[in-house]
Amino acid sequence: MDDKRKKQLIWQLPFLTLLIVGTILIVGQQRSTPYQKNTGFIFGTVYNVTYQSSTDYQQEIEAALKQVDAEFSMFNDTSTVSRLNRGEKPVLSDMFLEVWRKAADVFKQTDGAFDITVAPLVNAWGFGFKHEQLPTAQQVDSLRRLIGMQHVRLVEQKGQPATIERDRKGMMLDFSAIAKGYGSDVVARLLRKKGIENFMVEIGGEVVTRGISPNRVPWKIGVTKPTDDSLAVGNELQTVLNVTDRAMATSGNYRNFYFKGGRKYAHTIDPKTGYPVQHSILSATVLAPDCATADAYATSFMVMGMERAKAVLQNHSELMVYFIYTDDRGQMAVWFSPALQKKIVE
Repeated sequence: MDDKRKKQLIWQLPFLTLLIVGTILIVGQQRSTPYQKNTGFIFGTVYNVTYQSSTDYQQEIEAALKQVDAEFSMFNDTSTVSRLNRGEKPVLSDMFLEVWRKAADVFKQTDGAFDITVAPLVNAWGFGFKHEQLPTAQQVDSLRRLIGMQHVRLVEQKGQPATIERDRKGMMLDFSAIAKGYGSDVVARLLRKKGIENFMVEIGGEVVTRGISPNRVPWKIGVTKPTDDSLAVGNELQTVLNVTDRAMATSGNYRNFYFKGGRKYAHTIDPKTGYPVQHSILSATVLAPDCATADAYATSFMVMGMERAKAVLQNHSELMVYFIYTDDRGQMAVWFSPALQKKIVE
């Protein structure tokens, strides 16, 4: 080795030593930093947030979630959506506009299977505020006139606040099929701004993850086996997925349903027919870059059924799915995106 090369190595050694020592210190600090675990109640369900930080951010997390609730809660009389449904014209926040645009995009991509105007039908079938007599065919046909996001539009004019206009009086907006997922995204954004590298946010089953779990391995999220369990006392898992730096949401008819007149009525309503869906999918789990997207598509695929859902997936490589369905023999079966194979733990 010539003298020039030796001198270069001598000069490089201190820098390499500092790099190694610094890396060891950083790894050691990461290992010694505790994981916080926050839980609470929001959007009518439970939230769980686990994140690696020396600081407990629960108060800020709850403040962020209350902002989402103040925009989209159907049970909060002062929320933006409640005021819009009463015919008022509240100032539309950036948060509201973001979710509106997401909902409008998924409505378009799914040919109307995802529709935030479906609330009158949901209520009529007993899954909203009311649970009285089942609607007649005439009532369903009448309510269908109030359904369709194509009849509601966002009006934006330069120098003027954005407004929502509806073609038909009596139309309602309901963001419940996207709000929990969006709430998970909001908390995840908050944690990222805090510089937190490892976390898991879960609101009512809608999940966002980043980095690694307290066990120093990828976050493992279970997919519940669909059984007729409206009380949610059974939590047998169908499979477990390694989910890191992704969002995941599941929609299914196996918990929110009721029997009347010897027939089962599931909570997923097809906006086009006006009736509860009757197809083979029992649950749809979607992995996506963000949880609002995962939440909306999980609902959409429950409406669409297997074949239509697969057609949509051909145009959306950013999505991965895990469907549990009933096959031709009445047996439970699964279908999942080929790219999901490597994420299945068991």
